[in-house]
Amino acid sequence: MRRAVPIILVICLAAALTGCGSDKKKAKAAPSTAQQVATTPTGPTGQASGRCKQVAAPSPKGEGKERKPKGALDASKKWELVVETNCGSFTVALDLKSAPKASASLVSLAKSGFFDGTTFHRIVPGFVIQGGDPTGTGGGGPGYKTVDNPPASAKYVRGVVAMAKTGSERNGTAGSQFFVVTGQDTGLRAQYALVGKVTQGLDVVDRIGQLGDPATEQPTQPIVITKVSVKQD
Repeated sequence: MRRAVPIILVICLAAALTGCGSDKKKAKAAPSTAQQVATTPTGPTGQASGRCKQVAAPSPKGEGKERKPKGALDASKKWELVVETNCGSFTVALDLKSAPKASASLVSLAKSGFFDGTTFHRIVPGFVIQGGDPTGTGGGGPGYKTVDNPPASAKYVRGVVAMAKTGSERNGTAGSQFFVVTGQDTGLRAQYALVGKVTQGLDVVDRIGQLGDPATEQPTQPIVITKVSVKQD
């Protein structure tokens, strides 16, 4: 999906993106890091707007210059990310088996506060919500890439979280942009690193997923990630 996409730059989705699209009829573009977001989003307000706190859009951050984590996460423990937004919070259980490198990267970035004060820059109703870009343009990242080849059986269905990539990047490439699938089944091919699944707060994801303009794939109001916390058991 864009992230640059469910993954996972504006976490390959739309004609402006360079990534691949779904095989389904009326398929939407897949998440990609190459998408550029227009200035001020406009369009109809989603049904869930009344349940999201109205906030100002944060100032874009610069391109990331983070250090790529070298070590792997302890696979004997359960790792989760709690994503807090102005629409509520949701929890992602990381899949260390399918995407050990991307999972370790997300944990490292979350601990450094990389995602705090960023936005969901791309929202495609009935498809995905995409965030994790410090610049908010759909082209930003942490300054490095990881690769976790997704299994051929990968399914990008509702609640799945994957990493976005451009169409020219190899399968499983990931930076910081991720996407959460809001549709029942996107029909996307197995190209995006599978980093986990939403285990709590799927209603919040659905709420955010309603706040996008189908024509522009831009949010109809600022959806801000205030903090991403790491939990481990």
